[in-house]
Amino acid sequence: MSSKLQVLTPQNSQIIFIDQQPQMAFGVQSIDRQVLKNNVVGLAKAARIFNIPTTITTVETDSFSGNTFPELLAVVPDNDILERTSMNSWDDQNVRDALAKHAADGRKKIVVAGLWTEVCNTTFALSCMSDTDYEIYMVADASGGTSVDAHKYAMDRMVQAGVVPVTWQQVLLEWQRDWARKETYDAVTSLVKEHSGAYGMGIDYAVTHVHGGAERVKHGKRIGPNPAK
Repeated sequence: MSSKLQVLTPQNSQIIFIDQQPQMAFGVQSIDRQVLKNNVVGLAKAARIFNIPTTITTVETDSFSGNTFPELLAVVPDNDILERTSMNSWDDQNVRDALAKHAADGRKKIVVAGLWTEVCNTTFALSCMSDTDYEIYMVADASGGTSVDAHKYAMDRMVQAGVVPVTWQQVLLEWQRDWARKETYDAVTSLVKEHSGAYGMGIDYAVTHVHGGAERVKHGKRIGPNPAK
């Protein structure tokens, strides 16, 4: 059975953020940059909820690319930042060592979110899969390319090579899997309300108007639980 038929779990996954830096984001044209940042931070918070080992790598921070998004660093403040010169993260021994450390624990499914899709993401994914038995899950909406075509054709190329395309919310819900998993239920629904747009609004509506939750608001004033419930 193909290992790609196995769903992502908190036990078989690790995650790497590649070059989530302002100068790289300036060049992104395939997705709204604020949406990109929202999705990247949402993905990082999902990894924190499920204790997914996280690697952050940067390129030419001082000379060109700038520091990693502060919103991302705030989620994982104790993580080391692995600085590189190569556009291909797989060329860097520190990156390979970090991934290998977690893969030794059975975490061979590597979730990737990076900039740019057609350069840093593609070269990393192809090189990594060429040299190892790791699997790459490319988070399409937490990555960005210099044009819509650049992102699309890079994703197509990677999929042809065996990369699995995913979205950040898909990864979150695959890790949660079962709403009976109460130890992460509240954190996941809170994350969804903060980062998942219409889905999060739907949860807010269900809590306040369907279930009579404590956050009901009338005429701009919080009024507490629905007394009719």
